[in-house]
Amino acid sequence: MKVGLVCPYNIFRGGGVQECVLALQRELTKRGHSVYIITPKPKTIPKHNLQNLELVGTATDVKSLFHTTAQGSISLNPKELDAMLTKHKFDLLHFHEPWVPLLSWQILSKASCPNVATFHAKLPETVLSNTIKTVITPYTRSVLKSLDVLTAVSPAASEYVETLTEQKPVIVPNGIDIAKYAGTTPQERDKNMILYVGRLEKRKGVKYLLAAFEELAAKNPDVKLLIAGEGPESVKLRDYAKEHNIPRVSFLGHIDEPTKLELLRKAAIFCSPALYGESFGIVLLEAMATGAVAVAGNNSGYQSVMHGRGSISIVNPRDKAEFVRRLELMLHDQSVRDLWQQWAHDYVQQYDYTVVATSYEKVYQQALKAHNKH
Repeated sequence: MKVGLVCPYNIFRGGGVQECVLALQRELTKRGHSVYIITPKPKTIPKHNLQNLELVGTATDVKSLFHTTAQGSISLNPKELDAMLTKHKFDLLHFHEPWVPLLSWQILSKASCPNVATFHAKLPETVLSNTIKTVITPYTRSVLKSLDVLTAVSPAASEYVETLTEQKPVIVPNGIDIAKYAGTTPQERDKNMILYVGRLEKRKGVKYLLAAFEELAAKNPDVKLLIAGEGPESVKLRDYAKEHNIPRVSFLGHIDEPTKLELLRKAAIFCSPALYGESFGIVLLEAMATGAVAVAGNNSGYQSVMHGRGSISIVNPRDKAEFVRRLELMLHDQSVRDLWQQWAHDYVQQYDYTVVATSYEKVYQQALKAHNKH
């Protein structure tokens, strides 16, 4: 099958949607499909070894409808799109995050093949989200009319879509390459190390992690906290740590993928105290695959991932006393750690991209049948 994966963000810039698209291309190609990535053209194209790329339009920073700044696309030449679609004659187009203007909408208006969409993001649980919905709903309704099958990475990511259509999205979770994250032995871990990796923005709850760690560090003189990432709260969080004289906190700034892997393999705890706006816990899967025990915020996206024994990881970051107790438990109670790691090792297997790609192949067949009925 010839498939076009439409990514509305700059494919050369890291991000969850981009990683999903690239992984899906790799796995589907292994299975004999011809897979192209259609993505906006950045101002400067870095050296790369990506295959089967169609760079169209122009990439630009846009304020995401959902919570952060992202790369979108604008100023597409209709003739450019016509030429691309005529050249490739795709059997199917798979649009990732089709709400993001304008790439998906412009391609959908011209494509005659079956179309699948995957919704990755979740509107945050804030008053502003109601205003956003009012503004974007006419646009989103028009996009939905052209799609044969809808998918979402989690129930949280499908909530808004379900208010617009009776067509229930198929849940196909995000995935990871489990072999890449192979865990380490307990002896190689730093039993006192807590790790955060992610953007430093308000919704991620890092301020609450610092507040809990301040109390934890007072009772546990060896425990340390590493914070990796940048964002609009970077200066505030550093100032907070200084003003409160919180010991053994290291701000690492932006880190590359190999460094992230190395830290995950060393950490006793991976903590992601996000408050809202998470549709899925990909970072939690990465922790599971490396064997780092996770402590996570009680947002709906994370709760959709942490089932069964894993629910012990979920905590309300705003409840400092409970947050501190949970960190202590997951750091020091070896029987709890052992049970959690056994559960995580087995549970995470379902999220390997070999499994996720099979789910998408089934969705593609469903889309072909639905399209032929029209």
